[in-house]
Amino acid sequence: EVQLVESGGGLVQPGGSLRLSCAVSGFNSGDAKMMWARQVPGREREWIGSIFRDGGVYYTDRVKGRFTISRDSAKNAVYLQMDNLQLADTGVYRCALLYQDSEYWGQGTQVTVSS
Repeated sequence: EVQLVESGGGLVQPGGSLRLSCAVSGFNSGDAKMMWARQVPGREREWIGSIFRDGGVYYTDRVKGRFTISRDSAKNAVYLQMDNLQLADTGVYRCALLYQDSEYWGQGTQVTVSS
C-alpha cells in the first residue's frame, strides 16, 4: 500500500520559513513524479510544484524564487522548503505521487502565515 505522510507545517510570520516533508512508503518515490499542492477551503487546489524522475523541478510562478522542492532517495522522502512566506501562502499543503495512471495523496499539513 502506498502511503504519503506530510509534516512540518505550522504558524509562521510573514517573511519566515518552513520546511515541509513528505515521507513515502510502499513505493520508491524516485521512480515517480512527486508533486506539492495547496488547498484552501472553497477554492480549487493550487499546484505548487513538481519534481520528476530525472530530477527536473518546476514551480508555479507565484512561488518561484521562494520555494524549493528536493528529494532524498535514501529516506524515500520529498521536501518543500518555503522561504519568504506570505499571507497568501496559507493553506493545507499536500504531496502526491503520480505513476502511470495512479495517483496517491497524503492528508496534508497546515501552514498558516500570520502576523
